[in-house]
Amino acid sequence: MTAYWLEHAWLGDRVEPGVVLEVSGDRIAAVRTGTPAPPPGAEVLRGLTLPGLANAHSHAFHRALRGTVQTGSGTFWTWREVMYRVADRLTPDSYFALARAAYAEMALAGVTAVGEFHYVHHAPGGTPYADPNAMGEALIAAAAEAGIRITLLDTAYLSAGFGEPPGPHQLRFSDGTAEAWAGRAAALKESPHARIGAAVHSVRAVPADQLATVAAWAAERAAPLHVHLSEQTAENEACLAAHGCTPARLLADHGVLGPRTTGVHNTHLTDEDIALVGASGTGTCMCPTTERDLADGIGPAPALQAAGSPLSLGSDSHAVVDPFEEARALELNERLRSRTRGHWTAAALLRAAAEDGHRALGWEGAGRLAAGAPADFAAVALDSVRTAGPEPRLAAETAVFAASAADVRDVVVGGARIVRDHGHTRVPDPAAALAAAVSALRG
Repeated sequence: MTAYWLEHAWLGDRVEPGVVLEVSGDRIAAVRTGTPAPPPGAEVLRGLTLPGLANAHSHAFHRALRGTVQTGSGTFWTWREVMYRVADRLTPDSYFALARAAYAEMALAGVTAVGEFHYVHHAPGGTPYADPNAMGEALIAAAAEAGIRITLLDTAYLSAGFGEPPGPHQLRFSDGTAEAWAGRAAALKESPHARIGAAVHSVRAVPADQLATVAAWAAERAAPLHVHLSEQTAENEACLAAHGCTPARLLADHGVLGPRTTGVHNTHLTDEDIALVGASGTGTCMCPTTERDLADGIGPAPALQAAGSPLSLGSDSHAVVDPFEEARALELNERLRSRTRGHWTAAALLRAAAEDGHRALGWEGAGRLAAGAPADFAAVALDSVRTAGPEPRLAAETAVFAASAADVRDVVVGGARIVRDHGHTRVPDPAAALAAAVSALRG
């Protein structure tokens, strides 16, 4: 049994001073409040301790794009061409190195679980590796070394768009058919730190008559199923031309929507789409820093949540890795769109970033400081230039609306300290590791 004394803790509905978490193995065994001083032998976490945060949507290799794609002008579609060039250079070894460093960066930001939307499966040209899952296994190993949990959302990506064969850059993404994808994905193994889920890349990339195969694979395993949904208006227009309906309706008609499914972005939805998503219990993963970086637009998050769609958050392209920025951007973007304030409380945003994000990734019960939950938590400094000043009772508001990733002081995953006093305990120099991994992929 290990005891952690928390100077302040977020217990889901309030900030509580002087909390002891008793940790047995990788689980919280007990939560004791009203402890003004650390018990003898307890590990001390200063500041505000939050449940571990979930990055529900990641493309790890996009971390190599940071800076490069922030020059000039363009759209999502011009950005995509730069992304393809980086994807072409990945190998299992270089992907492991980049993902290990990217996941260490997430850990330093308070992320304890990541949903990796993984579609770079094969060698350039589409030839499978000797181990057909070498790329996915590299990601799982990278997360283990960085000390965070991963849900590998193995992604079906079969078409360049509504029946068109994959283009030259997309050949390494494709298994040819959904059945072949399912056979390869079935060989991936779960572990205490890794879950296996599924993803439909988009209605562009998976033909309509093969959507049900992906959905059935996930349903048979009670696994999470994610899908890029209506990120771009061009996708909606092409779907209407090909099928006479919106992407949301197409997914609903083929059994993709449901309570284990999460639509990523959900940006350009009709009122009927919102009703379909909400009534089915399909979640919505918003990625505000990427959506603004790519000029995608602001999705109808309040309407989706009101319709019954749980919200989660992701960093997607890793233009920024900062879960506090993602959380407040959800609220602040909506203020700009609506010209009114106060759509979500700090408590609601923390729930999206923690408990509901973990649920979207299949980690039921995680994202809470409660007996029986995984011992995953992160301490945020309350004495930095960003967070100093407010009363401790407002620490949650301070964290959500003022803190940054740089304020995360300590992180525990499965009872083990992976960040101590702002330093990663397993990846000695994440910045150097990132620089080396990104440099190796430059053409």
